[in-house]
Amino acid sequence: MHPRTTSRVSLTAMLGTPVTDAQGTVRGKLKDIAVATGAEAGRVAGLVLKTRQGLQIVPSNQVMETPAGTLELRSPSALNPLRGDENYLFLQQDLIDRQIIDIHGRKVVRVNDVDLEWLGHGSVHLLRVSEVEVGLRGAVQRVFKGLLPRHTLESLSRRFAAKGIPWQFVDVIEVDPARRVKLKIDHDHLAEMHPSELAEILADLAPAEREAIFTTLDEEVAAETLEEVDPKLQKSLLESLDEERIADIVEEMDPGAAADLLGELSEERSEAILEEMEPEERHEVEELLEFHEDSAAGRMTTDFVSVDVEATVGDAVQALREYDGDMETVTEIYLLDAKRVLRGSVPLARMVVAQPASHLSVLAEPRVRSCPADMHQSDVAEIFDKYNLHSLPVVDAQGRMVGVVHSDHVISFLLEKL
Repeated sequence: MHPRTTSRVSLTAMLGTPVTDAQGTVRGKLKDIAVATGAEAGRVAGLVLKTRQGLQIVPSNQVMETPAGTLELRSPSALNPLRGDENYLFLQQDLIDRQIIDIHGRKVVRVNDVDLEWLGHGSVHLLRVSEVEVGLRGAVQRVFKGLLPRHTLESLSRRFAAKGIPWQFVDVIEVDPARRVKLKIDHDHLAEMHPSELAEILADLAPAEREAIFTTLDEEVAAETLEEVDPKLQKSLLESLDEERIADIVEEMDPGAAADLLGELSEERSEAILEEMEPEERHEVEELLEFHEDSAAGRMTTDFVSVDVEATVGDAVQALREYDGDMETVTEIYLLDAKRVLRGSVPLARMVVAQPASHLSVLAEPRVRSCPADMHQSDVAEIFDKYNLHSLPVVDAQGRMVGVVHSDHVISFLLEKL
């Protein structure tokens, strides 16, 4: 068997390289490199040549690198006209100077160059994408190519550290719906990101690219991401969506965040979205829309876990299992009587060491703190600071619990004041 060897070359260095046949006749120059998408993403499917007959494409396994640094065709008959409807990603046309998502670094970067590898195995030479260059080295190579001698350019570029992203950590953003090539973003990778990270990525993108990403997220991920962005960006993200799609997303949001979002929209659009929502979720949001945004009720969520005042630990565990809100925000179980008047609260940590048959009223805090629904958010923040709270129940004039303010709601309010 022949040993496998590898050599690395940049896209910038390859572009313009003469391509000859076995007799040394130049058949064209390298114009671009076509890369497969979907399940075979990253595999070099073909090399695009500029020939006398126009743009032609040849499969990568029909081209080999020569010791002189040129490219040689195994068979000229492998050349075929480039039709323009191939489902490829073209590295020069579609990637260079474009924004991509570095899913490993969780940020948006701009592509300056692409590094490829020749894999040699006997007489077979295969080309594959290795990584995307996003540092100054790639930019220098690309900007000064043709202006400086090759050895001078190589010496200059080596002064800058290479900064690459392995191809498997790259997500390409499709921004032009008129393009025949439709690239698939790995939504599994995006869904694995924390909503705040995804929100930062969307904020860094241009409007068209931002829309291309957001419109393809599922409702749950889109809802969590919307909760992390500022109102201006929220409105921008929703502009291209119809009311039915927005309603599906809003139904997945925390009711308080959903009410804040709809409150920023025009009354006509807000009403249209509410009409498309399921009755239960619509009722929760409509109730919150009635409160002043600067009040405790304006900051609260109606998602919380409560049980009857006579309930046991086992009852509370069952309530937690049935809760479909954000479990990360649940720090306490609230005890309500038949009229939903707040009678106590039990920290989750205290339940862990208790027997299932234990009554929650025995484990409850000796004094439960709450605030009226119309309390100003500044006063709510002071209570959080004074008692070092994680959450604070909100009650109406009759003492009935209507929601809860969490510490992150207070943090958001304080950040808005800065």
